[in-house]
Order: sequence, then C-alpha cells, then structure tokens
Amino acid sequence: MSSLLKYIVKNDAMKSDPKEIYGWRVYLLACSACFGAMSFGWDSGVIGGVINLDSFIAAYGLGSKDDVATANLQGNIVSVLQAGCFVGSLAAYPLTDAFGRRPCLMAAALFTLAGVAMQAAASGHLEPMYIGRFISGLGVGGSSVINPIYVTENAPRAIRGLLTGLYQMFIVTGGMIAFWGNYAVSIHLSGPKQYIVPLAIQGLPAFLLFSLMAICNESPRYLARKDRWEEAKAVLIRIRNLSPDHPYLQDEFQEIVDQLDYERRLMGDATFWSLQKEMWTVPTNRKRAILSIVLMICQQMTGTNAINTYAPQIFKNLGITGTSNSLLSTGVYGIVKVVSCALFLLFMADSLGRRRSLLFSSVGQAFCMFYIGLYVRISPPVDGQPVPGAGYFALVCIFVFAAFFQFGWGPACWILVSEIPAARLRPMNVALGAATQWLFNFVVARAVPNMLATVGAHGYGTYLIFGSFCVCMFFFVWFFIPETKGISLEQMDKLFGVTEQEKMEVTEGAKHDVSKVEVEEHSNRSDNKSV
Repeated sequence: MSSLLKYIVKNDAMKSDPKEIYGWRVYLLACSACFGAMSFGWDSGVIGGVINLDSFIAAYGLGSKDDVATANLQGNIVSVLQAGCFVGSLAAYPLTDAFGRRPCLMAAALFTLAGVAMQAAASGHLEPMYIGRFISGLGVGGSSVINPIYVTENAPRAIRGLLTGLYQMFIVTGGMIAFWGNYAVSIHLSGPKQYIVPLAIQGLPAFLLFSLMAICNESPRYLARKDRWEEAKAVLIRIRNLSPDHPYLQDEFQEIVDQLDYERRLMGDATFWSLQKEMWTVPTNRKRAILSIVLMICQQMTGTNAINTYAPQIFKNLGITGTSNSLLSTGVYGIVKVVSCALFLLFMADSLGRRRSLLFSSVGQAFCMFYIGLYVRISPPVDGQPVPGAGYFALVCIFVFAAFFQFGWGPACWILVSEIPAARLRPMNVALGAATQWLFNFVVARAVPNMLATVGAHGYGTYLIFGSFCVCMFFFVWFFIPETKGISLEQMDKLFGVTEQEKMEVTEGAKHDVSKVEVEEHSNRSDNKSV
C-alpha cells in the first residue's frame, strides 16, 4: 500500500515518514467511522426519490407534484432530518469529550436505526414520519461531528486529507446506492412496498457503523487528553504498526504531549465557558472558528444538496420525462459523484492541496450553475418536444457540477474544519462547523422546492443564485484559506500565526521540560478494545 501511495500522494511527509504506518488498521478505522456519513448520503438519496413516487404521494396526500402546497409539504418532510442533525451536532460536542469518540459513534448509530424504523413504519401518517426523521437526524448529526474528529486523530499526517475526506466519499456512495435503489423499486415494486423498502434499508449503514466501531480502538489523542497515557501510547503503537522505540512514534507521541501540556498551561482545567473564551478571545483561535463557519456556509450555498435531494425534480425541469427516467438520470449523477470524489481523495487532497482544490472547484461550479440558469431562462424545455442540444448540455452541466463539487468543496471543507483547530478546541470547532452545515442544509432543503416553483419560470433564478455564491466563494478562499497539506495537527498553531514567543508569554513562569515525558507518571490503566 505504501508504494502505491507514494505514486499518488505528493507531499513532504509521504517522502519522509516510515511506510509501516500505512497499514490496514488505519484504513479500517477510517472506513468504519465513515458509515455514519453514509447514513446521511443514503437518506438524502432515498427521500429525494421517494417523495416523487406516485405511491408515496398517494399515501401521504401530497396532491399535485407542481403546486406550491406540495412543495411546502415536501420541504417539511425532507428538512426535518436536517433539523435533527443540527441538534445532534450541537449535543455531540460535550458528549464526545465526556464519553469518548467510539462510544458516542455507537450511540449515534442506535439513534439513526430507531429513526429509520419509525419512517418505514409510518404507513401514510405524517407525524411518525416527522418524528422518525428527526430522531434519525440526531444520530446523523452527532456522527457528522465525531466522525471527522475520530478519523483525524487516528490518521497519519501524510494521508490525513485522504482519510478524513472519506467522510465525503461515504456520503456520495450512500447517495449513489440510494439513487439506484429508488430506480429499481420504481420499476420492480408497486404499492406501499415501493417506498417502504427504500426507507427501511437505509438503516444498513447505521447497523454497520455500530458493529464495526465495537471492534475499533478509541482515539489515542482523546485517551491522552484524559491522562490515560499508557493506553494512548499502546493504541498509537498498534495503529502505526511501529515498535515503541521507533523515532517516528516517539516524535508523534511527544508532539501530542507537548501540545496538550501547552494548552493545559494556557487554560488550566477547562470548562465549557473557558473554552468558549479561549476560542473567541484568542485571535488565532477566533480566526479558525470563523473560517470553519464560513467554509460550511459556503459548502451548502453551492447548491449541491439541493441537487442531491431534489435531483429527480430538477431533471424533470430540464426536460427529462417520466419518473423512472428522472430516477435513472439521478443514478448516473450518483456514479459521477462517487468517481470524482475518489479521484479527488487519491490525487488531489494531499497532492494538489485543499486551497487550490477549493479555488478550482469554485470556478467550475459557478460556470455550470450560470449556464443551467440562463438556459432555463432563455430557452426552457417544452412539454412534449424533444430536448434541444443546449438542453442536453445543461443536463451535462449537472453531472459536471457534481464532479467539481467533489473535487473541492465536498471533502475539503470537512478536512479543513477537523484539522485546523487546536487539539482542545477540535471537538467544539467541528461541532460548530457541523452545526452550521446542518443549519444551512436545513435552509436549502426547506427553501429549494419553493424556489423551483416560484423563482422564475422553471426556477431558473435558483441556479443563478447558487452560481453567484460560487463566485463569492472563490474570492473568500483566495484571501483567507491557507494550505494545510502535509502539516501535522500539532503544527497548525504555527501555521495560523501562534509564535513560540507568544507561547512563552502565555506560559511564563511555568517549568516545562520538553525533552522527556515519563508516561508512567500518568498511568490510569483501563481496558481498551482494539482492532
């Protein structure tokens, strides 16, 4: 594996770090945690297709597919999951700090499974559908915070972007499977089974998340923060596949100790409010928190989740006729997303870097959205007539847009939000970013059906609005986002302007021997399951 990685990952850390650290355990840990992300992608794909099935429309009394009242009801059904995700992401921060990354991921999986069961059993009643989607959202939102933290804290620095970006890869894979599942049930099933089956099987990723996390280890950096030093070092030895006296392992462990020691001297025994004070009064921490918030706002305002969730309806607006045909087009859209995300993670995240990927994808997404909007405004499709050449190019732009999003704004935002904060602020920073993402995901999911129905003929203004946001995002990245590829987590303070002199001023008078750390002094041994 390490020889293959050297060909596709181009950064200084890959050249200097030992090949043993790229063993199978670190990939299993990352993939196991990322099934939480697949739950969201799967749900978005399922619900976007299900609400367009005639059987679902009849069972839940949605009425005409084209009126504003139906658009409102569809928006409510879809967006209540995002409301739950918002609450779950905020709750995850204190819980994952108190109980650990691993048990909280397992608890999130159980919430998701309970919500899925309620959705599948709703049988035409909106109340259990709403409640079930909200409960699922609690689990999905919680895992959206914990997942990037867990993967980032376990990943080797050279491939941290690749492994953290698997979060986005699992989202799009879940969406692709759901898209094709919707297409299959639209052809092969009828009646209530047509929507009950896809609603039920979306619980599979949550089941896999719970089962696999049961055999995974806790994050070594979390264990260190809890002064479980022997366990932390044992886990680090296991996942790095190195001997205890290997220089790389000793250096990484010492970096963890030094960073944690500095942060404790900075804030002492932190409480929620003291961490809030540290985040918002220390200039470099405040900058990183604001960057995380704005990155997640931008990710949603590209319009990607509007297309993910309402793709069948959007394809119909561009001239694709028939429910099965629009679902088929959506399935192809899912394949494009998976392939392009895989290409980004393999060849761009840790080689081209985060910053250039964001700039590149902003330009591509803006072009696609502007073309679609202008096509729908100037030469919209006409019912009963074949799609013109310009219309087919607009359809291609949907797929190209998906590829550009996966080349940058999809995975890169989660990578940056989880890697740029200081270690003690990482859970809070990721929770803040995830909550922002879910809040604006909710706004988009709730607003888009109405926008497509009211913002110009065929909703052309919707695409122009999203294209304008993409242009603004280019300039935001150009002026404010630094490159982080190949930089260790413990060096992020230096990247964002925290100098050694500032550290010395903060910890003035403190005696600190950075040459050695005697782990035995911090022993607080407890059992720790491992891969």
